[in-house]
Amino acid sequence: MRKINEIFYSIQGEGYHAGTPSVFLRFSGCNLHCSFCDTRHEDGVWMTDDEIMGRLSAFPSRRVILTGGEPSLWIDQAFVDRLHAEGFHVSIEINGTRPLPEGIDWVTCSPKEGAEVVLQACDEIKVVYIGQDVERYFTGKASHYFLQPCSGANIPETLSYILEHPHWRLSLQLHKLIGVQ
Repeated sequence: MRKINEIFYSIQGEGYHAGTPSVFLRFSGCNLHCSFCDTRHEDGVWMTDDEIMGRLSAFPSRRVILTGGEPSLWIDQAFVDRLHAEGFHVSIEINGTRPLPEGIDWVTCSPKEGAEVVLQACDEIKVVYIGQDVERYFTGKASHYFLQPCSGANIPETLSYILEHPHWRLSLQLHKLIGVQ
């Protein structure tokens, strides 16, 4: 049984795959308590893997994004293997504080200020920029590096930082800009 906050179909709104149709599997709970978190992830229902697969398969996309909260609290190797067996490309969005099972197709790490990142490598690092020192996240552990304004409130500061540090790319919350989930 896994505690699921919601399952929905939309476009990926952030990072490298922004605009890509995806099924979102949002898990409940997180091991961090970020003041700027824009996701209500405490609520949820307990679901079996069969129930989860049935809901995911109802949508036309075969790209599933495991998100939360913190999905690494809820997944294991058997779950990732089952998603692959059902034909899904598995992406995950994590805070990097916990190890992951093998075989996840795309890993997005969004490290949070004050939390120790244990993740060794990922496909992209996406940092919510609030003026903190972000250069410590530019480690070579990822192929792509994004800064994202905090809920769109500090776009000029984020753009200024990126223009001065061109190894970062801008990630906007596209889904919020166009008004979809």
